[in-house]
Amino acid sequence: MKKSVSAGALALAAASALVLAGCSADGGEAETLENGDQKDVTIAVFNGWDEGVAASELWKAVLTEQGYDVTIDYADPAPVYSGLASDDYDVTLDTWLPTTHADYVEEYGDDIVDLGAWNRDAKLTIAVNADAPIDSLDELADNADLFGDRLVGIEPGSGLNRVTTDEVIPTYGLDDLEYLTSSTPAMLSELTAATKAGENIAVTLWSPHWAYDAFPLKDLEDPEGALGGSEGIHSFGSASFEETHPTLAGWLSAFTMDSKLLYSLENAMFNENDSDDYGPVVEQWIADNSDYVSTLTS
Repeated sequence: MKKSVSAGALALAAASALVLAGCSADGGEAETLENGDQKDVTIAVFNGWDEGVAASELWKAVLTEQGYDVTIDYADPAPVYSGLASDDYDVTLDTWLPTTHADYVEEYGDDIVDLGAWNRDAKLTIAVNADAPIDSLDELADNADLFGDRLVGIEPGSGLNRVTTDEVIPTYGLDDLEYLTSSTPAMLSELTAATKAGENIAVTLWSPHWAYDAFPLKDLEDPEGALGGSEGIHSFGSASFEETHPTLAGWLSAFTMDSKLLYSLENAMFNENDSDDYGPVVEQWIADNSDYVSTLTS
């Protein structure tokens, strides 16, 4: 772990920052940091959404250094928002608005808190191999056989699946294609296999995503706007988050990360790394981007 301050000094600083108010495990008050935040924080991450994984792992490393005890839980969107509303989770960093996760925000909006957008370059896409013989979604139905009559999707509970099912498929007459939904890793496996075989493939995808650097891809044009326009990636906290974690709520409200920085972190974690142990990779990225990281908690 490469840091400008020794691990021992950081541990000492973190320890000295703690004020023990009790023990939540036995029903007492939660342990609290000197900055007024509860020490424990649980970040919920959508399965398969790598920008959320990257941002959450970054914040886990940053907050651990600050003395927090951070847990990352993976789940599909529905249980994440339900968990936020019931205070089972403290925060999630991957809510796409105004389109992708609008249904969940509408359903749980009274019990969750929007902490603001940290990236505004997000968009949903239907992507194909860069040398595919079509350039627009309105060409896909007539050329479905060139893609094996398939559109490869991700998790059934994702906002991208909802938009694809409710908007893209009926708008562009894609009902005759076999629309496969399983998981993001399964979609990426199909994409990898097709790329190696030199075959055409159409997948549901989103930007920012490291796949755009790892594979020769192009987005199909969306002349009818079925996928919606650019979106913001928001952090959302539980209803009590600003009370239980006032300092962290302020940090996340001020958090911004442009797509260039996000791509570099995603590439380091998912494209250049063969392990799912992201800790060392994230720590190296933090060391290489210390000027930026230092602003997150300033």
